[in-house]
Amino acid sequence: MINKTAIVNSSAKISLNVKIGPYCIIGPNVEIGDNTEIQSHVNITGNTKIGKNNKIFPFASIGNDPQDLKFNDEQTKLEIGDGNKIREYVTINPGTEGGGGLTKVGNNCLFMVSSHIAHDCLVEDNVILANNVPLGGHAHIESNVIIGGNSAVQQFTRVGKSAMIGGMCGVVRDIIPYGIAHGNRSILQGLNLIGLRRKNIPNKEIMILSNAYKEIFKNENLTENLNNLGEDYRKSELVKEMVSFLEKDKKRPICTPFSK
Repeated sequence: MINKTAIVNSSAKISLNVKIGPYCIIGPNVEIGDNTEIQSHVNITGNTKIGKNNKIFPFASIGNDPQDLKFNDEQTKLEIGDGNKIREYVTINPGTEGGGGLTKVGNNCLFMVSSHIAHDCLVEDNVILANNVPLGGHAHIESNVIIGGNSAVQQFTRVGKSAMIGGMCGVVRDIIPYGIAHGNRSILQGLNLIGLRRKNIPNKEIMILSNAYKEIFKNENLTENLNNLGEDYRKSELVKEMVSFLEKDKKRPICTPFSK
């Protein structure tokens, strides 16, 4: 159902059972999947593809030009998966040519009021951004991450799966998978034990990860500590994920308990 006051370009691809509310504007290169609900005063433009069963609340702006001075009207994309909730005043920008040309959002995410996903970001499944959380360009947020209200993630930063970041935190370093960080500038506080238990990870596996964490972050010599990490730890899938994250090429430093 499309409200009579909405402006939907005839070239837009609108699937079955899509609801478009009053005063929405939908551009020509937009695709919207089945059973998605778009409430009033939403603007969706650009080369934007939105999946099924999403709910988009009033005054969201999706697919408008990236906030990057180097952007020169190149044809880039924004892809949003299924089952997401995009609350009031959320802004999501497409990619840039210099950043790969694609901003991508996964499935079943919740983006609360006034959160922002900048150009060339990759946001995986089940991510929660609380109120007023901006992601800088090229950020990579892995699955099941929660970022508290009024926290800001610097461009090119990675946040590992199932990490939790407290409110009012400047995230200027990469956060390890299963980590928990907060502070004026992000400081690693330990592991997200509550998140691990909610995922029904066996206590034995959590203990192995916890002991490996203590070995890796026992001092500031992360490279040496990783090299000396025992093979017994490396058999754990959770530890493998953490070590892989730490060893990947990175553009931001790693957040540690010693971060200043």
